[in-house]
Amino acid sequence: MFLSAKDFVSSKITPDCLKASKDELKTFAEEAKGKFGVGGGDEKNLDPDHPENKGKITEWQAAWNITNAIQGMFIVSLPYGVMHGGYWGILAMVGVAHICCHTGKILVECLYEPDPETGEPKKVRFSYNEVAQECFGKRYGGKIINAAQLIELLMTCILYVVLCGDLLIGAFPLGQIDTRSYMMLCGITLLPVAFLKNLRGVSKLSFWNGVVHVIINAVVIGYCLTRAASWDFTIVSFKIDFISFPIALGVIVFSYTSQIFLPTLEENMIDKSKFECMLNWSHVAAAAFKATFGYIGYLTFKEDTQEEVVNNLSPGLKTVVNIILVVKALLSYPLPYYAACELVEKELFQGKPKTVMPTIW
Repeated sequence: MFLSAKDFVSSKITPDCLKASKDELKTFAEEAKGKFGVGGGDEKNLDPDHPENKGKITEWQAAWNITNAIQGMFIVSLPYGVMHGGYWGILAMVGVAHICCHTGKILVECLYEPDPETGEPKKVRFSYNEVAQECFGKRYGGKIINAAQLIELLMTCILYVVLCGDLLIGAFPLGQIDTRSYMMLCGITLLPVAFLKNLRGVSKLSFWNGVVHVIINAVVIGYCLTRAASWDFTIVSFKIDFISFPIALGVIVFSYTSQIFLPTLEENMIDKSKFECMLNWSHVAAAAFKATFGYIGYLTFKEDTQEEVVNNLSPGLKTVVNIILVVKALLSYPLPYYAACELVEKELFQGKPKTVMPTIW
């Protein structure tokens, strides 16, 4: 029954550019072949269950991964961003979404070059490393980009574990377990992530991360709606405080961090022709969720809005939300972890003479 309901809802909310029956796949792929190089309209190559697509992901699974990246833990700081940015902060949530979506498309387009014979785009690069080598030279360009990516991904992984510890100590401040012990327990819980071999498994976890995200939104917004009688729409203004607005902008910009995953997601998509549509609607949904959450949160708590809006909730509800946020952090961890492992594998463990180390498989 759950799956039937899920399929019904999906059929109603799916954008037209992501819909395609089996009869339409061949035509759709043929039309997209020139721009994205999708296997010449071979229908079987677009079947998720076909052996050639083992480990690859659909556009929906790619969207869940994007949602995992841009609907992250920083959502609880968005009302604080609106407090410092007013309506400009809300506009920034929409504007930054557009900018990040547009730059993401440009970055993926850098992986393509015109075919000398047909003039149509053909994929010739598969990572930011190769793009950097083309721009800055093969000696240092790729190494610098790889180091930057690896640092960001590993710091993101560490951040999620630290957040789990902080959230659990916030939920149970009087317990016998300290923050570091909570971090260790969460790290042990995440050990099975090491056995993920492809993005399809990561996408399933990202889907449940999206479900948990909706639950958090429903709980917090539901609480805010119970206090709607106290809302004062005049407290949100178009005035800019140039001292505090950068705080709001920093929170908003940092909450959109999907570009680092895009080459991997696009490369692993079964139907690359749907990449741009998937990216568009993922960011539209993120902008709508964030703007609504930030606006309603600030209307409810006004000048008492704290950096993390969960601290404004009643003690019992705060404990529940903190536990749900821990689950969200644990489900957010696999995507940057997998991306970091894939980066290390491609650069070091492809087997000689391609790389200095033997293959790990």
